[in-house]
Amino acid sequence: MSDQHRDAFRQTALYYHENPKPGKLEVRATKPLANGRDLSLAYSPGVAEACLEIKADPQAASRYTAKGNLVAVVSNGTAVLGLGNIGGLASKPVMEGKAVLFKKFANIDCFDLELNEADPEKLAEIVCALEPTFGAINLEDIKAPDCFIVEKLCRERMNIPVFHDDQHGTAIVVGAAATNALQVAGKAFEDIKIVSTGGGAAGIACLNMLLKLGVKRENVWLCDIHGLVYEGRTEDMNPQKAEYAQASDLRTLDDVIEGADLFLGLSGPNVLKPEMVAKMAERPIIFALANPTPEILPEEAREVSPDAIIATGRSDYPNQVNNVLCFPFIFRGALDVGATEINDEMQIACIEGIAALARATTSAEAAAAYQGEQLSFGADYLIPKPFDPRLIGVVASAVAKAAMESGVATRPLDDIAAYKARLDGSVFRSALIMRPVFQAAATAQRSIVFAEGEDERVLRAASAMIEETTDTPILIGRPEVIEARCERAGLAIRPGRDFDLVNPENDPRYREYWETYHQIMARRGVTPDLARAIMRTNTTAIASVMVARGEADSLICGTFGQFGWHLNYIRQVLATQKLHPVGALSLMILEDGPLFIADTQVHQQPTAEEICETAIGAARHVRRFGVEPKIALCSHSQFGSLDSESGLRMRRALELMEEQQVDFAFEGEMHVDSALDQTLRDRLLPGSRFEGPANVLIFASSDAASGVRNVLKMKAGGLEVGPILMGMGNRAHVVTPSITARGLLNMSALAGTPVAYYG
Repeated sequence: MSDQHRDAFRQTALYYHENPKPGKLEVRATKPLANGRDLSLAYSPGVAEACLEIKADPQAASRYTAKGNLVAVVSNGTAVLGLGNIGGLASKPVMEGKAVLFKKFANIDCFDLELNEADPEKLAEIVCALEPTFGAINLEDIKAPDCFIVEKLCRERMNIPVFHDDQHGTAIVVGAAATNALQVAGKAFEDIKIVSTGGGAAGIACLNMLLKLGVKRENVWLCDIHGLVYEGRTEDMNPQKAEYAQASDLRTLDDVIEGADLFLGLSGPNVLKPEMVAKMAERPIIFALANPTPEILPEEAREVSPDAIIATGRSDYPNQVNNVLCFPFIFRGALDVGATEINDEMQIACIEGIAALARATTSAEAAAAYQGEQLSFGADYLIPKPFDPRLIGVVASAVAKAAMESGVATRPLDDIAAYKARLDGSVFRSALIMRPVFQAAATAQRSIVFAEGEDERVLRAASAMIEETTDTPILIGRPEVIEARCERAGLAIRPGRDFDLVNPENDPRYREYWETYHQIMARRGVTPDLARAIMRTNTTAIASVMVARGEADSLICGTFGQFGWHLNYIRQVLATQKLHPVGALSLMILEDGPLFIADTQVHQQPTAEEICETAIGAARHVRRFGVEPKIALCSHSQFGSLDSESGLRMRRALELMEEQQVDFAFEGEMHVDSALDQTLRDRLLPGSRFEGPANVLIFASSDAASGVRNVLKMKAGGLEVGPILMGMGNRAHVVTPSITARGLLNMSALAGTPVAYYG
């Protein structure tokens, strides 16, 4: 980085920390405090009730206070990043940053505590005194060997987890990376020779962890700034280093590197020379983790060993060993079961979870966050990326399970699978509400054809379908394009092996398809030549013909183009007197729960009959999500206040629903605020048809419905599932171009639900 760029980055970093308010943290109340009653509950006299419950049962603190989700990041600033002993105050930005990572990645609340105490025993005494406040302690940036003393004393005296992330967090991520590196290299822990540089806390902890994973102590050669740690050495020694002393006459790194399978560097820049790499074993593994300049740059190592497997601590090279892969999730699992410590079993479970996730297909969300990077398991992808949202579910649930099995959980979970699903739901916001749909879809194996099979989002959705459902994807697209894009995206799926393929340029069924389309459209102006052309170029029409012929159960289209254009071909081929598009229903997942919006696409100005039909269809589909519908007919008119055109249509729709004696709650016509606020609705119309807020809003025009949907997406953070095309017997769905791979997976589950589930 040039001096000019370095100065610009420095100014940007300082501005980031100062604005719009100093620091990276704030405290927010989780309960209302708007009136005298709230005050009496939050403080005196109501607070006494919670105090007495905790006095009677200390475990109740996790029920009535923030303790069960509160971690302290504690440091005395004696070994901060690459800055050294800068003291507690100067370390505060780092500790605030650590707290932000806890919140971002695992929704754990965190206080940073910077202490002016250099004596390790006194520091431990202070930390131990904090036990009533916190559910766990994260020790950070305390120099070695003091950190060993502080952690040992705290773990002995405290009945909550104490975790020194510089030691154990680094060791866990190194353990996961080493597990996968050895798999790539075709080697085993028990057979390898390790040479390590760095006798500090992280280096020693990594070696300790590697021994637990199967490395033999006699195969570990530890070097520090003074050379090899050997038996009888007295210079700069401590008990932790002495455990790795070798009975040898060798003295330098260059002496001991011969035949090493794994170099583990946690020391300083340029320690490992290219000529040393040349002496290592075949297919060497090099973890050069010093920051910002590693022990050797990857390009220098590959000049002498092209097949080397390399990890660094930097984000601009593959395989960044980053503690954020570990600490948020190991604490999440530990807190959720009330663990009294973080033991070896929990740490190894963490390693296994991280390593397994890297070997699995990369998530679409991680691919979106790291566009342009190759994210398929191999020498350049040994560990997952920090923004892979699956980490919390996989790692935290593995840690919680290990805590329970090893006997340190004070609040064991009844159902670990349900716990993992709940964690997944905290990052995949659609996960919980989609669960009934996925369960219903699992009762039958259906084939779903994707019209835009070359789209990477479709490829990722198809990969997820194969992994997570019983449905079979069929993709329409050119084989060579799909194979190339699967390869580029790091997806293991391939046409012909994992999914069926329709090649519009050359498919043996081409004649059957155009003849079927012509037979349907012959009296609607479509000639044989036009039918041939459409079956070569129009993938939505091809998908519709496949469903009509029974070669697929349902189709999904619309990842590009206009909704109405796609719907036109679906109507042409699949609509019957019984099956016809009724409306488009969008599920918006909001902070306070689901809200369904209709009709967002099909009818621009629906008639009263069409509004009634939309409401009935919406009620049927809403129940697929395990939600009992409460439908509000929304208009500018409110309970007969205006004889506007939309108000009259809504009133007539209300009458039709009454005549049909529908089996769901409905009310109207009314403003949206009245639909969502019972108090306001009661002032206008006491004794309305349902209680509480409506969960389905039906509008008198697609402009209004689509506008509300988009406002909720853009300004309220709403996550959309849909649109769901109602009235077509689940034979077709038209999505919108903004849909994500996760959204397509959700739609495939909806399309994969047997007809019996929605009538």
